[in-house]
Amino acid sequence: MAAPAPVKVYGPPLSTAVARYMFSKGFSCFTVLVAILMDIIHCCFFFFLILVVICGQPFGQVPAFEDESINHFESRAISKYVCDKYANQGNKGLFATNPLEKASIDQWLEAEGQNFNPPSSVLVFQLAFAPRMKIKQDENLIKLNEAKLAKVLDVYERRLGESRYLAGDEFTLADLSHLPNSQYLVNGTTVAELFTSRKNVERWWDEISSRESWKEVVEMQRSPSPRNA
Repeated sequence: MAAPAPVKVYGPPLSTAVARYMFSKGFSCFTVLVAILMDIIHCCFFFFLILVVICGQPFGQVPAFEDESINHFESRAISKYVCDKYANQGNKGLFATNPLEKASIDQWLEAEGQNFNPPSSVLVFQLAFAPRMKIKQDENLIKLNEAKLAKVLDVYERRLGESRYLAGDEFTLADLSHLPNSQYLVNGTTVAELFTSRKNVERWWDEISSRESWKEVVEMQRSPSPRNA
């Protein structure tokens, strides 16, 4: 029997969207093609063409995902697809098995996408990436989004006082989806206290970020690219 076609994801390891997908079932399960960050910076138009023409990513953004003849984009949609198709690999309960559980996971995925992601993404760029790229930080934008994120985490603090994880007592995609942005904010930025000052949020963060499969993703992000090795 012929070997199955490899699953491929295109994007830099440092991308929070790429990290969200890679953790969904563990990147070691698949053949992963990861574009080197410096290559994207120096050849961004070429990479845009690759994403649009080869990978079918209509917006030219990462990640782009290829499984056999199927192309996908948008990291949350990719994660759901991977969890359904490869349900017997890795963590089998990430996207649940019945409609009621899936609905609970979906509502907290929506909360992440609509409420947590916008302010946290601004803070990740302003506090983690702007200094590396020698871009001047916007202090007003930082303060505005700190306040927005604090309100979201207040809601999470109450929810996590009722259940171990966001969608219930099991770790799911709803929790996983928060890991990439939170990793940057908690480790090495001035807004880490937003997480650590809230007892339930801090306990939740410590649990989800200590998972071995997430540590593998973080280690890959820290590894030097072949160009710089």
